[in-house]
Amino acid sequence: MPAVKNIVLVHGAWGDASHWRHVIPPLHAKGYRIAAVQNPLTSLADDVERTRKLAESLEGPTLLVGHSYGGAVISGAGHAANVVGLVYVAAFAPDEGDSLGSIFARREPPSGAASIRPDKDGFLWLAQDTFRESFGQDLSETEALVMAVAQKPIAGRCFEDKAGAPAWKTKPSWYQVSRHDHMIPPETEQWMAERIKAKKIITLDASHASLASHAKEIVALIDEAIASLG
Repeated sequence: MPAVKNIVLVHGAWGDASHWRHVIPPLHAKGYRIAAVQNPLTSLADDVERTRKLAESLEGPTLLVGHSYGGAVISGAGHAANVVGLVYVAAFAPDEGDSLGSIFARREPPSGAASIRPDKDGFLWLAQDTFRESFGQDLSETEALVMAVAQKPIAGRCFEDKAGAPAWKTKPSWYQVSRHDHMIPPETEQWMAERIKAKKIITLDASHASLASHAKEIVALIDEAIASLG
């Protein structure tokens, strides 16, 4: 198998590609070709299509890395022929027929769920005054403030849309669990990591925003995945 040089980074709900800003520079310095998708967050199908098209536009073997809701996206977009592996960062990893809502229903709602605010157009926001505690309590006040103010809402239907057949059943995966996640229960993350039979599972003393607060460890996991694939 040719060496993997392409990485597509996939953001989750209440964020955009800038959430990867601490991961991009060190990966770039290692010589990888990086693309960070800007998904519309309007439906799971829309986001899968946007990510798949970006992945397919790259020449050669490509690794998909998804944070949070982005894990559901890469599970679908990972069927692109040139995608060779998947990395889940505190992320959803649905099976066929799962919705994010049905995965949440397995346990009591995480504390961060209390911060979700629907608007009249069917989109969901996180309350700015509790954003840091809900999404990234290990971020600096400034970084959490910027994320809260610049957040991108997600359509409520994204939590109801049912996933199709997941790419993790046919392509190798890696998973990072956040021990202090207030948006997805850590126990649920561990269960998903084990269900997809991830080649490696790492657990960090991190919030949901591990891609920002523990970028060094996330880069190392991506590096390890690519080394394994190469």
